[in-house]
Parts: sequence; structure tokens; C-alpha cells
Amino acid sequence: MAGRGRRLLLAIALLGGCAHVQDVTGVATQQDLVQVQTDVTIAQQRAQRALGEAEAALAQVQRRERERDAQTEQRLAALGQRVEALTASVTTLSSQVDELNGKLDAMTRQPRAAAPPPNARAAAPPVTPSTPTPSTTAPSSGTPPAAEAPQNGTATPPVVASRPTTNALQPQDIYQAAYLDFSKGSYPLAIAGFREFLRRFPDQPLAGAAQYWIGEAQFALAHGYANAGQTQQANEALEQAVQEFRKVLANYPRSDKAPASLYKEALVLLELKQADAAQQRLQYLIDTFPQSEESTLARERLAALRPR
Repeated sequence: MAGRGRRLLLAIALLGGCAHVQDVTGVATQQDLVQVQTDVTIAQQRAQRALGEAEAALAQVQRRERERDAQTEQRLAALGQRVEALTASVTTLSSQVDELNGKLDAMTRQPRAAAPPPNARAAAPPVTPSTPTPSTTAPSSGTPPAAEAPQNGTATPPVVASRPTTNALQPQDIYQAAYLDFSKGSYPLAIAGFREFLRRFPDQPLAGAAQYWIGEAQFALAHGYANAGQTQQANEALEQAVQEFRKVLANYPRSDKAPASLYKEALVLLELKQADAAQQRLQYLIDTFPQSEESTLARERLAALRPR
């Protein structure tokens, strides 16, 4: 205990700036001085180690905070991008719905506006031979009649009969509008347009082609869903395409698009992993339409599908 107390006094003396150890104790050995220096060195090392550990802990805390902030910013950025994508999708769908509603509204109203009133002819007053009246009908040459001068000598302008309106939509108008939507990739609008055509003109010569393009539009929608990774929607569109292609042969067996609908139906069945059904449709195409171009394609496809 005495030696330890003496070393403590020596340390205090050294730290206090005493010039000589002897001033404190009166007696100092070389061994005591070395021991005190060793204790001071150990104390400094411990202090430095503690300082280093504190700095490392502080740096780790700061790093975790930065990582947490970075992750939060990434999540917020991803959420913002998702919200923007959903907003853009909603805007696109809304514009398509508005365009479709406008087109259907125009298709519905224009024929009604073009129709002449049923009682227009009956409302015209009869012309009697005894009463001289100006002519109200144009001659066959299309030239408006000249004005007749009344007995009082006052000139009157010629009277020209109103021509019936001719802006009623024709079947080709609706068909071409729907096909234009298809060519632009607006497949939902094209499907709606072709369905409207079939509803209005089910017996028109282009009806079979309109039904065929509905199947093609469903097929194209399925590819779009597949490219976007929406497997369920893609399969549903493929199933719908099969049904639409089958309607061509069922409802319009003499249509020029009947062979093409059979071939496309087989291709859709292949994408649905229904190889047996696809081969049956290809063989039916070959047997039913042996001279068609699609029959040649069907033979090539069958040769590739059947095992050698």
C-alpha cells in the first residue's frame, strides 16, 4: 500500500508540473518513475481507445440514419412513380372512354337527324290548276326555276325546294372507322366499332370481315397483356379471341375471312397450350378450304407440330 501511495503521489507531481519528484516525496527511485510513466501511458491508451470506440459508435449511428433516410427516399420515389403511372393509365382510359362514347353517340344521332319528317309531304298544300303559283320543284336538270312575275309587276325571288339531307352513315363508314382504330392500335375502340357495325348491319357483305377483326383485336390485346406481365388478362383475351374467330365460321361460313379465322384460331390455341385442338382446327381448314392460302400455311404448321 505504501508503494502504491508513493506512485500515486509521483503521478500527481508529474501531472501537476513539478520539476523534481523529490519535491513531493523527498525520495524517488528509478523504478517508481518508470512505473508512473507506464501507468500514464496505459491511461492514455485507454482514453484513446475509449475515444475511438465512441467515434466509431457515432459514425455507425450516423451511417444507419443515412441509410434509413435513403431507404425512405427510395420508397417515396417508388410510390410517387407508381402514383404517376396509375394517374396516366386512368387518364388514358378516360380519354378512350370519352372518345368511344362520342363516336357511339354520333353514330346514334346522325341517322335520326338525316331522316325526313314522316308528315312532310302531307303537310304541303295542294296545288290546283286554277291558281297560278310559282314552281317549287327543280327540273330534272337540277337548275332552279326562274321566278314568275306576278300581275302587279313586283319581282319576287325564285323559290328553290330544299334537298333532303344525305349525311346518314353508311355501312362502309362505320366499318372504315373501326378499321382505322384497329390500325392505330386502339383495339378496345376497334372492337366497339365493329360490334356496332354488326349490330346495325348483320347481313352486310362486310359482316364476316368485321367479326374477323374483332378476333384479331382480342389477339393483339392478349399480346399486349403478355408483354406487360399480366398473365391472367392475357389468357382471358386469348380465350375471347378463340370465341370471336369461331363466330366467323359459325355465322358467316361463306365469308372470305373464314379460312383466315380458322388459321388464327389454331394459332391462339397453340398459345393456350392446346396443341391437340389446334391440330384439329388446322386439319379442318385443310379439308374445308383446300385451295386457300391459309391451307398451305396450315400444312406447314401441321408438319412442324407432328412428331417425325
